Amino acid sequence: MDKSEILGVGSRVKHPAFGEGAIICLYAAAYDVCFMQFGIKTLGKDYKAWEVIDRVEPEEIVTYTEAEKSLVKILKNWSDISSIIDLGDKWDGGTMILKPADDSMKSKEIPIDTFFHKIVMVRDRLRVMEQRINSSKLSDEEKVNLQQYITRIYGSLTTFNVLFKYKDDHFVGSRS
Repeated sequence: MDKSEILGVGSRVKHPAFGEGAIICLYAAAYDVCFMQFGIKTLGKDYKAWEVIDRVEPEEIVTYTEAEKSLVKILKNWSDISSIIDLGDKWDGGTMILKPADDSMKSKEIPIDTFFHKIVMVRDRLRVMEQRINSSKLSDEEKVNLQQYITRIYGSLTTFNVLFKYKDDHFVGSRS
């Protein structure tokens, strides 16, 4: 794509289906556009079916901090390397006991650290799956449907938030 064709933040456009909107964020291959009636939509930079009402030149200033944050985000989202997540202090060295209702059956003991590690792995893999869905060639409707399932999965896992030391590491489902 020719650099002179790229629109900057604040450019106003008219989309054939969504109407008038303004570009609010630039990505490497896409724009976030806020449409008056339809909210924020992400459209590829190669999209040509809209009318440019008011063109604003894109800014090319990228600070080291912004580049570093972007790189860290990319590495977290696309690698299978899980970040270090702290188990709540009250659980350190603890044991999880699964006791069946039938007394003739034996209980199962699992070190809580092992169980916690498996929960964190599930969370990390869900995040990778979400990123792969977002970057796939699926239609927007298919992406939204799959993302809703992932949100529901996160909601189902909120029971395990009690294990996490920091609230930022908690599972979050959909919010009302």
